Amino acid sequence: MSANHVLIVGSVALDSVQTPSGRAVRALGGAAVYSSVAASFFAPVRMVGVVGEDVPAEHVDFLKSRNIDVMGLQIVPGGRTFHWAGAYEGDMNQADTLATELNVFQDFRPELPEAYLSSDYVFLANIDPELQLTVLDQVPAAKLKAVDTMNFWITSKYDALREVISRVDVVFINDAELRQFTGIVNLTKAAAAVHDLGPSYVIVKKGEHGAVMYCNQEMCFAAASYPLAEVADPTGAGDSFAGGFMGYLAGTGQINPTNLRRAVVYGSTLASYNVQEFSLNRFKSLTKGEIASRYDEFKRIVLID
Repeated sequence: MSANHVLIVGSVALDSVQTPSGRAVRALGGAAVYSSVAASFFAPVRMVGVVGEDVPAEHVDFLKSRNIDVMGLQIVPGGRTFHWAGAYEGDMNQADTLATELNVFQDFRPELPEAYLSSDYVFLANIDPELQLTVLDQVPAAKLKAVDTMNFWITSKYDALREVISRVDVVFINDAELRQFTGIVNLTKAAAAVHDLGPSYVIVKKGEHGAVMYCNQEMCFAAASYPLAEVADPTGAGDSFAGGFMGYLAGTGQINPTNLRRAVVYGSTLASYNVQEFSLNRFKSLTKGEIASRYDEFKRIVLID
């Protein structure tokens, strides 16, 4: 296994989710969790987040079992863990939020253990851009820095988010958010506007329609999503994609055009497995052999000659 660690900072949550396939109540979730578990299939992970004393010990034990260093996981005595409740009906790309209880996450301030400061690969999952900036200040020498965001931060913390984007190498963003951030309808022009701020790669997540990677002002790769007959729970799909992408690159230790393309497909592969069951349940039984098999199937689907 690669010695390159992936540092991941983001939310840890207990999610309650309803979909046409069923429901899960206070199941393990959060952007940092989904991306960390996905990345752990390829490289060791260092995770930074916060939970309350109510988080089941089995959840923390599961993270440890996946080669995820949880030294950076703050446990607040007497506190309650961030809880999100949502429902998917019809359009499985968008959840209706039923409840959001920030709890200990409201006062979250990322604290990086000294050992984490040497991390070469850094993924800033979806949290307040001002917190993302404090992390970037602590890892100036990282080999590859990436960020994910959402429409809420584009609206409420635009200037801080713009500064974050100017300081990273990779931006993960969905098509609606890219248009919102730039004010440009055409995705190619919008991606070019983000490139002008500094990032080398803009990866546009398009849900069930796959992902597009723009490299230095132009589209350099597009990948379809894996065709699934049934999706049980889309929660965490985008985070799993980003985690798989970062984990694969860290595992190879080489950032080049071929590995970047492979990373996109591996990210899509992890996301496709994640949505097949609720919470992290599919990842708990997933093997590297299954990942390799679906990756090969991805290649067969898109092969032209």
